[in-house]
Amino acid sequence: MTGFLFAQSATDQFTLDVIVRNLLLATRWTIALSAIAFIGGGAVGFLIMLFRISPNKILRYISAAYVEFFQGTPLILQLFLTFFGLSVLFNLNLSPWAAAAIALTTYTSAFLGDIWRGSVQAVPQGQWEAGTALGMTYFKQLKRVILPQAVRMSIPPTVGFAVQVIKGTSLASVIGFVELTRSASAISNVTFKPFLLFSIAAVIYFCLCFPLSVLSKQLEKRFATDG
Repeated sequence: MTGFLFAQSATDQFTLDVIVRNLLLATRWTIALSAIAFIGGGAVGFLIMLFRISPNKILRYISAAYVEFFQGTPLILQLFLTFFGLSVLFNLNLSPWAAAAIALTTYTSAFLGDIWRGSVQAVPQGQWEAGTALGMTYFKQLKRVILPQAVRMSIPPTVGFAVQVIKGTSLASVIGFVELTRSASAISNVTFKPFLLFSIAAVIYFCLCFPLSVLSKQLEKRFATDG
């Protein structure tokens, strides 16, 4: 009887207004983790892109192995390896926040590096030859001729991949990071309303991701028309 009264009290305490407010507060961490992963992944991904198109074979092989590993293994496994593996190997006491940020940054960098590598290689070879004929060095060709064209082509898929990063943050809940999915699960365990909680969470994810999906498609159409 006491257990029933406690459950009833908890259910009454979490009204729809309170549930939505708590999920929106948790959404801040989803957005923050997405931003860190995308910015950090972009910085590392740019280096990966440079290595993958480098004339140096060793750099190309190392960067290719990096990309294949992070693209070829599940993100949830990468989260576990980062959270538990780094703690064991380097005697670190990583918080769920730090582990999630590291795992999602490396995951994002592998995909962005590959997207940008493809954009650079999509620039016609004649552009490289023209730069060489003008006496430009390798890096001058990249900066003044190749990258300006590659950036234009890479914007739509880069924006589109941001959607995958946002959805990927939901997996951080498995290592204890409290974001939108983890918060929905925790409140569901108290209120016994999983359908309501995860439906609201799904709507919030949709509101975050749908505008980016639309923007990506619009950019793709615009650049295709202009091209």
